[in-house]
Amino acid sequence: MLTIPKHFIDDIISHAKAEAPLECCGILAGKDGSATHIYKMKNTEDDPDKYFMEPKEQFAVIKDMRLKGIDMLAIYHSHPHSPARPSGVDINLAYYPEAVYIIISLMDTAKPVIKGFLIKEGKVEETTIRIN
Repeated sequence: MLTIPKHFIDDIISHAKAEAPLECCGILAGKDGSATHIYKMKNTEDDPDKYFMEPKEQFAVIKDMRLKGIDMLAIYHSHPHSPARPSGVDINLAYYPEAVYIIISLMDTAKPVIKGFLIKEGKVEETTIRIN
């Protein structure tokens, strides 16, 4: 189970709304399943149905996590106009099987939906996210 502080959830929702109609993306890091750091990333795709993290920025984040002794726990992105479930593209580009893939749906901007998934070898399983 992944535990995320409420203020990170608020930050992710704000990030998603600010980037709409494009997808936002980012990384949550920490230890032992508890997120302690949020990294808001630049989406290099100019497409409302895709995201791709800027490679130099992603490299810098991974380096920062190593220096801090924390682990990548989750990768998040938004679906501005579709449900909070992985698309075929999301599944094909899920390169980190140990990470939780968090999707924020803004279909109802007043009530965003956030869900977490484990994606391994093309198989998708919803997982629990605890917000505290």
